Amino acid sequence: MSSTVSYWILNSARNSIATLQGGKRLYSRCVSNRNKSKWRLFSQLPLTLKNSSACGSFNLWKAHRHTSTEEDDFHLQLSPEQVNEVLRAGESVHKILDVDSGVPNSVLRFESNQLAANSPVEDRRGIASCLQTSGLMFGIFDGHGGHACAQAVSERLFYYVAVSLMSHQTLEQMEGAMESMKPLLPILQWLKHPGDSIYKDVTSVHLDHLRVYWQELLDLHMGMGLSIEEALMYSFQRLDSDISLEIQAPLEDEMTRNLSLQVAFSGATACMAHVNGIHLHVANAGDCRAILGVQEDNGMWSCLPLTHDHNVWNQAELSRLKREHPESEDRTIIMDNRLLGVLMPCRAFGDVQLKWSKELQRSVLERGFDTEALNIYQFTPPHYYTPPYLTAEPEVTYHRLRPQDKFLVLASDGLWDMLGNEDVVRLVVGHLAEPGQHKPDLAQKPANLGLMQSLLLQRKASGLHVADQNAATHLIRHAIGSNEYREVEPERLAAMLTLPEDLARMYRDDITVTVVYFNSDSIDAYYKGG
Repeated sequence: MSSTVSYWILNSARNSIATLQGGKRLYSRCVSNRNKSKWRLFSQLPLTLKNSSACGSFNLWKAHRHTSTEEDDFHLQLSPEQVNEVLRAGESVHKILDVDSGVPNSVLRFESNQLAANSPVEDRRGIASCLQTSGLMFGIFDGHGGHACAQAVSERLFYYVAVSLMSHQTLEQMEGAMESMKPLLPILQWLKHPGDSIYKDVTSVHLDHLRVYWQELLDLHMGMGLSIEEALMYSFQRLDSDISLEIQAPLEDEMTRNLSLQVAFSGATACMAHVNGIHLHVANAGDCRAILGVQEDNGMWSCLPLTHDHNVWNQAELSRLKREHPESEDRTIIMDNRLLGVLMPCRAFGDVQLKWSKELQRSVLERGFDTEALNIYQFTPPHYYTPPYLTAEPEVTYHRLRPQDKFLVLASDGLWDMLGNEDVVRLVVGHLAEPGQHKPDLAQKPANLGLMQSLLLQRKASGLHVADQNAATHLIRHAIGSNEYREVEPERLAAMLTLPEDLARMYRDDITVTVVYFNSDSIDAYYKGG
């Protein structure tokens, strides 16, 4: 790529912006195929459209004002060292220690990273171990309409899952501690990432709702607790229900009330994995994704998808939506490839404006909230007849881990917009390959695999390979810096990292990736009875 790539990206982005003046709001719209803004927002005020010929779609989202609009205000020349510094700022690596009397864990280690496009970033991630049960939990949470819902889900969902898996005896101990005002048993051990803001303790309102949940579990009188499938299914839906109820109930504390409104009226998709020995469960609601990298006995690599995106390109999801609503809405429930014409994922937490009745929305918003200051959108889509249109019910997949299952990749759709499943497996395998080894092929070869293999080897031979220590960083680097031949071009990579916040979102989404490596020897020992 020529040295003009930075100039081209900035100018093509700038030419794709149409300024819409409506009241005091500033909106942006663009035509880039990589614009994956989850929400499409429409102002109900008269709009003055400028430069409309530059756009071919009507995807709107609230944009931050950028005061520097002249080309010489953009600092485009990033050195390779600066590029690496930006890419690696959100890295984390954690090795899982052996547990249970020295028996190795089935998880060897994980590597994670995050690159923001929105400001503030709307993705969240979480990793924790259950202290009262066995298992590790990994989660990716992709927010839209703001970061509040993704933040809340990332902080709370694992607690609901952990409580669901507790035995009746442990739940009784939890309830006894609350009644006698003694310290609770520790529930989770969080494995933190750079920039995490997970609270040390659940807030009082959140703890109250969690307690009601475990009290209901106690009433079920189940000695061993829920199955993992049930725990994941119920936890997703129960947390979403609590998010909805918290803003309907009267709250005296203004800060808690405002935060609850922001959480309920923004949204988040979620994909989480629970690993316990050889048992892997993945729960997904939305368009985050999880895949396995598998190495067969003959050394060939393949990809095993564990989730299905919940969007309009999923025929099973379309059928579900049509079953749940009258036949008269068949033509309006999906418009312009979005749910009711406004939302790309068909399952998500929050987004109560697609779940509540119009009357309930009005009654809540009329309690004196400053919706403008809180960045709350008051918009009811056309053809809003039979809510709810959106659910947080997850699809749960079970997979029994085998020695040939080498790694798990969970990521927000910002990665999958740029890379296919097979590309991701290939890149992780290439990252793992030691110097002097050939990059392994996938068993299911795409049409251009030979060309890609050749390019990888050429890059290695020429010494241009960037030695990322973190597989998640390696994936992000390729996602935003690759050309049509899947080869990273330094100029393109630097330009994509230099785009100011009001342009970056037009070319890429927030990208969050976690790569979990499995201990093949430990998994093999499970099968051998070791």
